[in-house]
Amino acid sequence: MADNDIALMAHLMRRAGFGAQYDEIVERAEKGYEATVEELLNPTDNSHGMELDLAERSFLEWNHFIRCVPEYVMWRMINSRNQLEEKMVLFWHGILCTADSKTQSYVTSQAELDMLRRNGMGNFRDLLIEISRDPAMIYFLDNCLSHKDNINENYGRELLELFSMGVGMDGQFNYTEDDVKECARAFTGWTIGNNIPGQPYGRYPSQFVYNPSDHDEGTTTFLCETGNFNGEDVIDIIVKQPATARFISRHMYSYFVADEGGVPSWMETPPRDMETIKMLEDIYFSSGYDIKAMLRALFNSDAFKEARFQRIKGPIESIVGTIRLVGDWTTPRPGFEVIFDEMKHMGQEILNPPSVEGWHTGKEWIDGGTLVRRINFIADYVGDLSQPGIQDLVGKLQSDGPIMSPVNLVDGCLRLLGCYELEPETRQMLIAHAEKSGDLPTNNEEFARQVTQMLQMIVATKEYLYA
Repeated sequence: MADNDIALMAHLMRRAGFGAQYDEIVERAEKGYEATVEELLNPTDNSHGMELDLAERSFLEWNHFIRCVPEYVMWRMINSRNQLEEKMVLFWHGILCTADSKTQSYVTSQAELDMLRRNGMGNFRDLLIEISRDPAMIYFLDNCLSHKDNINENYGRELLELFSMGVGMDGQFNYTEDDVKECARAFTGWTIGNNIPGQPYGRYPSQFVYNPSDHDEGTTTFLCETGNFNGEDVIDIIVKQPATARFISRHMYSYFVADEGGVPSWMETPPRDMETIKMLEDIYFSSGYDIKAMLRALFNSDAFKEARFQRIKGPIESIVGTIRLVGDWTTPRPGFEVIFDEMKHMGQEILNPPSVEGWHTGKEWIDGGTLVRRINFIADYVGDLSQPGIQDLVGKLQSDGPIMSPVNLVDGCLRLLGCYELEPETRQMLIAHAEKSGDLPTNNEEFARQVTQMLQMIVATKEYLYA
């Protein structure tokens, strides 16, 4: 098998998942790139670690009242074979944003994330309808407070601005203030029922309710179309707009291919790769708004394959990828919430994006405080010889022969970390450090220490910030 096949598979698993150990990368590469893409797009393996009810029994600190759901989401990211399915939950969670800081109902948030898991690679029209009916979203953006005689515009505005179209495209606005108001009118009557009391069995998720007596039945003019519209009618109009195709395509490109500028700049700033964006837009329409079809075309495109190490990893990607690399947290034990807390310290907390705009990504992930936190977290893990993944990595290097040169030590560590690439100057610096110890015998404990030290130096480089 060619080294480039393995490197390409490592790239795919960093982007379409949260990374993988070297053996899994080789296993998937042997199946073939396109076959692996199809497996990721069509998940059938339900071995994602454990079901939520079992997780609550295994982790005594997890329950509906405290903090079960965020950790459970992270647990699935670490342990699920269906890596793209979990990656898409994070993708949509950063676009169709709700935050527990307001909703404060983990079971309702869990129902929303399950909905994203079911619909995240389906039809975009269906996804918009489901998120519009989602109780967490209805409460978060106050649509339960919107009535036919007292319209609340929050959901109508964010649906257009942040969930589907964006403010503008190619220097032109995509909608007007009147469109926001008319959109909000169409969603009157879309509300939630009362919660079942929390005692004695714990909370139940809220339920969507349509109240026809509270729906504005007047004639609506929205994006130049006129009728007696409800929420589904408005979504039907939204999904056929060129601006919607552009908006979703740019989000996909920025998340899976290379960092784009922030969403507020998209009206005036053209995409960095218009050819790929145009390809995605065309597939959006020709497939009938099918997200899976867009992902398939993207992952098989040259633009994706050639975009290695052009995205800065987010905190969740960094933490989950590190844990998957070292093989930790494959079975339950106390203390998992401490790992989850690291995400907050690095600036990204599951269920708590900073606003309905979601997290600002790319270079905004990195500042003096979060960078140190990130490097220390990863370095502590890759330097821990008790971790099974690190033991395996050392064993693979030992199997290369009884003596290892400094060059082979550096290149071997880079390969087993996922075929990472360094700038020539950075690589030479690491080789120069390894040369201080000369050629290394591989059959002793000192060799293992040298390997973990080299791993720690690699993960502290600027290149390792990228996926």
